[in-house]
Amino acid sequence: MKRIVYKKDNIDFGTIKKTLDENGIIIYPTDTVYGVGANIESLEGIEKIYAAKERNFSSPLIALLSKVEYIEKIAIVDKDKKNLVEKLAKEFWPGALTIILNKKNSVPDIMVSGGETVGVRIPALKLAQEIIEAVGGILPTTSANISGEITPRSYDELNDRFKERVDIIVDGGVSPLGVESTILDLTKDIPKILREGAIKKETIEKLIGKI
Repeated sequence: MKRIVYKKDNIDFGTIKKTLDENGIIIYPTDTVYGVGANIESLEGIEKIYAAKERNFSSPLIALLSKVEYIEKIAIVDKDKKNLVEKLAKEFWPGALTIILNKKNSVPDIMVSGGETVGVRIPALKLAQEIIEAVGGILPTTSANISGEITPRSYDELNDRFKERVDIIVDGGVSPLGVESTILDLTKDIPKILREGAIKKETIEKLIGKI
């Protein structure tokens, strides 16, 4: 299949959906950095992401969503965490907060390194939301780089070798934030930050208390 490169104002969402349905993978811009994604039902597509990154399967992908309601398709929101999730989502989504929750059985093991949890986030970039919605509202994603190399904040920063390994690239210019998301684990009794990124720990603590 010939690789397709779209400019942000000239995108065929139907072709993106068809390509990912047929096990293709896509590089696309988010609000934080550029990501690479595959259809959540395509094990072959997800495997291609790991191969493109030259990464083993021990590092899970996260699920970028186009709407909050898609959480319930892939994650378990316990009753005691429901208010917390809603509060975080209202304050920080769309935005640079990835929330770790227990996964539903519909999430393929390969996507989460055989674990029991899944990270979810809604990016604060309309173009990213449109791409995710076009492929079903859920897009397993990780940064669009070869493991160990810089995380690209723009089309121009994408590694040429990496670009050759995907089927579609969307050139959306420069990602507004240019910093990776903050990852917050809600699966334990006390929420824990696994990676501090664009949203600082103090900002989250102001909303939900000490973590």
